[in-house]
Amino acid sequence: MRKNAYDLMQRGGFIPAMPLVLDENRQFDEAGQRRLIRYYLAAGVDGIAAAVHTTQFEIRLPQHNLLEKVLRTAADEMIRYEQESGRTILRIAGVCGDEAQAAAEAELAKSLGYDAVLLSPGGLSHKTEEELIHRTQTVAAIMPVVGFYLQPAVGGRLFSYEYWAGICAIENVVAIKCAAFNRYLTIDVARAIAFSGREIALYTGNDDSIAADLMTKFSFASPDGVKEIRCVGGLLGHWAVWTHRAVAYFHHLRSAAEKGVLSAEDMTLAARITDANGAFFDIRGNFAGCIAGIHEVLRRQGLMKGIWCLNPDETLSPGQMEEIERVYQMYPDLNDDAFVREFLQKEQTGA
Repeated sequence: MRKNAYDLMQRGGFIPAMPLVLDENRQFDEAGQRRLIRYYLAAGVDGIAAAVHTTQFEIRLPQHNLLEKVLRTAADEMIRYEQESGRTILRIAGVCGDEAQAAAEAELAKSLGYDAVLLSPGGLSHKTEEELIHRTQTVAAIMPVVGFYLQPAVGGRLFSYEYWAGICAIENVVAIKCAAFNRYLTIDVARAIAFSGREIALYTGNDDSIAADLMTKFSFASPDGVKEIRCVGGLLGHWAVWTHRAVAYFHHLRSAAEKGVLSAEDMTLAARITDANGAFFDIRGNFAGCIAGIHEVLRRQGLMKGIWCLNPDETLSPGQMEEIERVYQMYPDLNDDAFVREFLQKEQTGA
């Protein structure tokens, strides 16, 4: 892993999970994808995660065969931006599947210049924890790994504390994204990292408690003294929309937490963000419309032409459009529509 990228990962970064841009024929819209990536970079992100759940796992199916193309497109834009700006951008590639598939995808990501892989446990509930630890070791031998606690509602499973302790013992695990959507399970991950004795960054993926995670110091007493850890950053599908404003509140909340000057207004902000996320991620439909909901926000802003997914059955749930409209009207200061309009105007004029 590049040293400057590793340092940024440990310091804590703002990393959106990248959606997939398609045209009306559900074909890959490369120009639109590149424009969306440039929006994220202009908005001030610290990295981008590609080929993850938000990018649609169907990109791996033979009839689409988009995995390499999507990863290459994202890496190309990030590398170009780094060369032009001098900023380091964390390049994260999602990998999934059984051990052989995950290893092959990690090799692909490595060849394309990615810094680390987000290793999904999705669809592997039939595997034992020991088998999944061995899978992580195999992938970590290829390139740095971001562990992933994925909530059961979207294909994840429950893990023991001992599992996370085992993951934290793996040399090339550099971070863990906790998207358990459960405070008890989140504490398991924080505790495992805190007692690992290793430099492992904790990233929030808990879309229902983004701000709360960024404000929380986890503290554990032990015979060796108090072990403390914070969420230093986030890797989130929620951050794929209203990104410019989200970057601002990320830096504000993290700075306030570090200084110990959090306010009642910060707690109110946390609840507002959670409410908006509930609409985007379709909590009333048990997350069935989570990807389409992200697409709908981007469509409204002009960053996507439609909400098409590779799976034609994947769309907004009944009532989700109205919920998105509600939070748009209720929290106007959280959107970045003005920034997007300015960005798109610059794109059109080449400024």
